[in-house]
Order: sequence, then structure tokens, then C-alpha cells
Amino acid sequence: MPETSDAPLLSKVLHGKRALVIGIANEQSIAYGCARVFRQLGADLAITYLNDKARPYVEPLAQALEARIFAPCDFSHSGELEEVFGQIEKRWGRLDIALHSVAYAPREDLRGRLVDSSDEGFKVAMDISCHSFIRMARLAEPLMTEGGTLIAMSYHGANKVVPHYNLMGPVKAALESTVRYLAYELGPKDIRVHAVSPGPLKTRAASGLKDFDVLLADATERSPIGELIDIDDVGLTTAFLATPFARRLTGTTTYVDGGLSIMA
Repeated sequence: MPETSDAPLLSKVLHGKRALVIGIANEQSIAYGCARVFRQLGADLAITYLNDKARPYVEPLAQALEARIFAPCDFSHSGELEEVFGQIEKRWGRLDIALHSVAYAPREDLRGRLVDSSDEGFKVAMDISCHSFIRMARLAEPLMTEGGTLIAMSYHGANKVVPHYNLMGPVKAALESTVRYLAYELGPKDIRVHAVSPGPLKTRAASGLKDFDVLLADATERSPIGELIDIDDVGLTTAFLATPFARRLTGTTTYVDGGLSIMA
């Protein structure tokens, strides 16, 4: 099993917990870093893959993490998310953690100015990147019978203008607002909802952003720590939010960016 450098310090604080991870595309994915730490902390995993093209990249990772459930999940395909939750209910009967790490916008809308974005492109970006988290929460709620944790991945461009982030800025802002409202609505059931906001890091998905190398260079130069984060950094923080150590935290956005977001 792949391990983080901090693995010897980790206990089995998530032993017996059941975690769904949506968004692994390859070994560079943020979702993979999260799944890896969940597993090291003792959680059983359900892992999804986007489609048949993605499956050969994701399946070996799921096998290495001993995922109990492995299923396709494309948010744009009606019924696939429901099928995943049907498998979880049948196999486990409950769910403790659900991680959403999916964002998408058509390339022409992602790379162009926000003011020039198409109606359809904006709708697609909002549906896949934001409303799908609401749909996931709706399905998770009845399975989180003993409380639980819902986590969505955001980015600093939700709160500040980041050049070249374009359409995804407003979409991620909507996602962070969604986290707050879901935290309010689901709190009485002891379901905590979080947004995690990683700094720029090298993933294949992020490489689709225009001039992404500029963002990476800027992050390294301006971060107080002076280094880029990696997927294990995100995984460790995300796992913390799912443990009892964070039992009184909900509705906020946690930055994992080496302090970049505090800089002017």
C-alpha cells in the first residue's frame, strides 16, 4: 500500500469507518491522496471512476487500497451516482465519509473570459462542479445514521480573483456557499460539511487551466513556506476533518496551501 512520509505517526482513528471517494482519475489526483490517507487510518473505501477510458488508471489504485466497492460514476450520466449509493447501502448499510473532488467546465469556457462564457458551458460547470455535491449529500444523508462528514474540494479563486481561473471562480464560490448551507441543514443529524481549498499543485486536471505554470511559480515564490503542496498534504488535512478530532468543526473552508492565501 502506498504510504505518506507521516505514516508511522498515524493511528487507526478511522478504523471501521466507511468512506466514499469520488474523483480519482490517476495517481496524481487529489482524491487519491485523500483515499490513501483514509485507508491508512483504517477506513474501508468505496472508489469510483469516471468511465471505461479512466478505469485502467483508477482500478490498480483502488486495488492497492483494498477498496470494497469500485463503480463507475459520471455526474452527467443519470442514475450512476444513485447506483453507487445503492451498492453502498446494500453492502455496508451506512456511510461515514463522502468526498467530492470533481470539477469540470468545457475547455472553451474554461480558457476564455468569464464575460464570454456560454450559457451551456456555465450550466454544465455549475452542475458537475457544484450541484453534484448537493445530490451526493442528499443520497448520503439517510446512510449517515451515526453522523458523518461530507467534503468538497475548492480553490482560492472562489474568494479572490486568480488570473486565468475564469469561469471556475464563480462556480467554486457557489460550492463554498453550498457547503455552508448544507452544514446548517445537516448539522442536527451530526453530519459535518467541509470545503478544503488546496493551493496550486501539479495534477493533470489542473494542467487544463490556461498558464497554469504561472500559478505554480507564483505559489512557490509567495508562499510563506516556500514550497508547493502535494496530494498527501491535502489528504492528511482532509482525513483530520473526518476524525473525531474535528468533531466541532463544520461549514468552513480549510486552506491547505502553505500559507499562500494569507498573502497580499
